[in-house]
Amino acid sequence: METMIKNGNCYADNTPGDQMKLERDEGIDSKHRSKTVDENMKIFKDMCNGKITDYCIRAKLNMQDKVKCLRDPVLYRCKPDAVHHRTGTKYKAYPTYDFTCPIVDSIEGVTHALRTVEYRDRNALYDWVQTSLGLRKVIIYDFAKLNLTSTLLSKRKLKWFVDEGHVEGWNDPRFPTVQGIMRRGMTVNALKEFMLE
Repeated sequence: METMIKNGNCYADNTPGDQMKLERDEGIDSKHRSKTVDENMKIFKDMCNGKITDYCIRAKLNMQDKVKCLRDPVLYRCKPDAVHHRTGTKYKAYPTYDFTCPIVDSIEGVTHALRTVEYRDRNALYDWVQTSLGLRKVIIYDFAKLNLTSTLLSKRKLKWFVDEGHVEGWNDPRFPTVQGIMRRGMTVNALKEFMLE
């Protein structure tokens, strides 16, 4: 994020959420868009240290883009009271999914990102983040969500069964998870064929 701010690609904004949504809908630039790099960097560091909690960091894109989710989207936000499952309360600000995924995918060597069509409008942002940071490009393949009858695919819904003790765990043979269907007898080659078909 520091690199993005130093390159003038992001800015700090504390516009209230309802006003930010209105400005995004109307294609109106935020009054914070013209902050200097030094101002933005100071605010970002204060966010990370928990000194301020009402700011976010937004990408400086095009507020008149026909795709509204590309109108200066939020890339970093304060979460001062959030307790992370690994780091506890050490960090006070966190990157968004839109900022994290293109970076992690590129650094970790992903060559082709498989993303459901619900993210299609955000593909330009994914590419912009990688370009802005000089990262290796990842090819995106969009696919439609798969629905099957007589089973659940939602992780949130499956988690309820695990948490309530109605199944042995994520590898229960009744589950549509890879571990579950492997326990039911599905072979790796059969699973690959199903995916390719």
